[in-house]
Amino acid sequence: MNYLFDLIKQIKTLEIQKIDVFAKILIKKYKQKKKFFICGNGGSAANANHISNDLMLGFTKNKIGFPFLSLSTNIAKISCIANDIGYKKIFSNQLKILGQKNDLLIILSGSGNSENIIDVVSQAKKMKIYTFGLIGSNGGKVKNILNSYIHFKSDDMQVCEDMQMVVMNYLMKKISNQKFKF
Repeated sequence: MNYLFDLIKQIKTLEIQKIDVFAKILIKKYKQKKKFFICGNGGSAANANHISNDLMLGFTKNKIGFPFLSLSTNIAKISCIANDIGYKKIFSNQLKILGQKNDLLIILSGSGNSENIIDVVSQAKKMKIYTFGLIGSNGGKVKNILNSYIHFKSDDMQVCEDMQMVVMNYLMKKISNQKFKF
């Protein structure tokens, strides 16, 4: 089955050093009392919600973690913004209201070409918010405007979405194994 071969290939070629650098960025932003935002579409939206939950509550004994907010989670806000302003703005509008300079935005994208993902990264750049992406396929348009990213060179959306969780679960384990104090 091509899915399994591709998934194993992506795991074997994963750039662990980039995850390690990103772990340091998360810890630095936490110590600076910055907020963390995450978003994605479809399966990546589900992953964004899962990651937000885990990194906020799910990996410490005292259930305290990073100040994470998924921009993909509130269907009332998303549908209001999509209806009243436009689908392209469903994430950037929320970030514009909630974000501040030096916060952190993580985007999850299988293609890197969704207008709402490109728009939220552009908004983050205007606000001087650090941007990090987990991106698939050829990286799309968003690859060139992110501060940093991990790129899964796969056109299989399920492989890309599974790799998003592999990276973030590895990151969570790395931070918790360092006995980081919240």
